[in-house]
Amino acid sequence: MKSVISAENVSKRYRVGSRQAAYSTLRDAFAETIRAPLQKLRRRLGQQEETIWALKDVTFDIEPTEVVGIIGHNGAGKSTLLKILSRITEPTSGRVNLYGKTGSLLEVGTGFHPELTGRENVFLNGAILGMKRTDIGRKFDEIVTFSEIENFIDTPVKFYSSGMYVRLAFAVAAHLEPEILIVDEVLSVGDMAFQQKCIQKMSQMRKQTKAIIFVSHSMISVRALCSRVMLLSQGKLAADGDPNTVVPLYEKLTPERIETREWRDEVAEGMGQIRIKTLRLLDAQGVERQTFEIGEKVNVVVEYDAVEPMTDVVAYAAIRRPDDFICVGSSTRLEGINLPPLEGPGTIEVNIPELLVIPGHYVLDFIFYDHNFDYRAYFLGRKRVEFNVKSDLQSLDGMYGVFYQKQDWKFVSKANTEPADVAASE
Repeated sequence: MKSVISAENVSKRYRVGSRQAAYSTLRDAFAETIRAPLQKLRRRLGQQEETIWALKDVTFDIEPTEVVGIIGHNGAGKSTLLKILSRITEPTSGRVNLYGKTGSLLEVGTGFHPELTGRENVFLNGAILGMKRTDIGRKFDEIVTFSEIENFIDTPVKFYSSGMYVRLAFAVAAHLEPEILIVDEVLSVGDMAFQQKCIQKMSQMRKQTKAIIFVSHSMISVRALCSRVMLLSQGKLAADGDPNTVVPLYEKLTPERIETREWRDEVAEGMGQIRIKTLRLLDAQGVERQTFEIGEKVNVVVEYDAVEPMTDVVAYAAIRRPDDFICVGSSTRLEGINLPPLEGPGTIEVNIPELLVIPGHYVLDFIFYDHNFDYRAYFLGRKRVEFNVKSDLQSLDGMYGVFYQKQDWKFVSKANTEPADVAASE
């Protein structure tokens, strides 16, 4: 069977700090004329330009009907590979062959002209894909309905929010019948309901397309959608195979790769009335730690400074996986607790009686936000701290879900109708 995509020894090198730009003025061109000989002289004197290999000797073939996930940490080379597959950039060495019309969704607004309306951009993108105007018109109503932006379809897209961009861009890419669909992490910009809608649409497209390439940091989406997963690490293809085999390798790399560090405060929308000075995780004896056993008691201690008097403040805490999936969260609002007005320095403690997440690497995320606003857009102060969870249960992995809770088992044999407790083997 002939491959849909064939990549052979693909490598891509970038010069650190260099940039390619068009010289729009005579002065710019003159300055570059003088600068070029000096750069050559520096290289001759041993001052070589620093280069990095974003990709190094990546080889693979993708067969028809495959849905392939590409995973890896930031900087692993995922976006570079997608740009090469989409013909946005050329490899430094090696080659890629694609057999079919390609639709790409790599960045918010890619392929859209900001001055054109949503309607006009639908026809523009269809033309880029090589479709006839009549075929685009036949799919137009379906595209608009899927995007859920009917009221804004005749508005210039420069006025669209990032979420509206994604809705229309994905609708166009999915409905104009590309033979190869390439989708980057851009779907994370949309809301949760729309992300699920996109995943369902891509599942339906398996029989309509020759191949789908999907890049995501959400291992839940990768497991649900992909029949094959490729793991990139430091520009090289580290693993390629079944999702149940490759995804655990990625998850294992995460705690090994992330260095112990203190996260900086993250402030959105120019706000920051509450500064979180420290965020610590203490065990039952009050000792600060970064590694805990399943079932241990953990005390979260937050030292903050309200730089101005604040009322109606909500405190939110969540345990997240490295892919930002929320395993468990709680807040003073959820628990019916009203914080007093905050002013100046103070401390908040959150007690976790039992830490029940399965072994792995996690992030404790703590946020202050205004009771009158959505915390995702208007949080007042934020800080994160990383920690690890381990267990003596050797077989406890992702197949058991997010939490581990000890169960009582009973067994009844045909020979004996009396129920018997089944003790766990040592």
